[in-house]
Amino acid sequence: MNHDIDENSHWLPIADMMSALMMVFLFIAIFFMYQLQEDKAIYSAQLNKALHQEFDQDLARWQAEITPDNILRFSSPFSLGSSEVPVVFMQAIKEFFPRYIYLLTQHQFKKEIDEIRVEGHTSYGWGQVLSEDEIYLKNMRLSQNRASNVLAYTFLLDDKVILRNKVWLKKYLRANGMAFSQLLYRTNGVEDSERSRRVEFRVLTKES
Repeated sequence: MNHDIDENSHWLPIADMMSALMMVFLFIAIFFMYQLQEDKAIYSAQLNKALHQEFDQDLARWQAEITPDNILRFSSPFSLGSSEVPVVFMQAIKEFFPRYIYLLTQHQFKKEIDEIRVEGHTSYGWGQVLSEDEIYLKNMRLSQNRASNVLAYTFLLDDKVILRNKVWLKKYLRANGMAFSQLLYRTNGVEDSERSRRVEFRVLTKES
């Protein structure tokens, strides 16, 4: 009986120590998660400020906006059902993209970038009566083509910033079709079909 009590007494301090260590590791993990989130928030705020400083004077002319989460949203509408890049959008991209890449390749931003995403979007529906699945698949293909065409135009620009960063762009520049998953709406809650037919530029950071 006494032997059993001695055995239990021996293990209790070890169990207490293990519990304490687990709590310490838990607090360390929470601290690092908090620090990571704080660092990401600081990075996002700095990038947002830099984007506004660089582009604010041109946004109205480009029919563009910078969202709080650092998306460059161009509202020059694509023609209904078309993936051909509008001429007015080409001109905006020609002015915008080299400056965008120059900004993103500055050390304080470049080191955290995981992907520069060109996102194509569509309005909802199609020109004829189709099933929901067919509408989705056709719009997915259309949005992917819009994104790919814009990416190709940006990548082939005859500009010294683009040429200097070609290898880096091959690694980080991507095109994604979003179909109608992120429609834009008017203030009355009705879909804004023209503005929904768009392409956006988004920066994804490491571990985001």
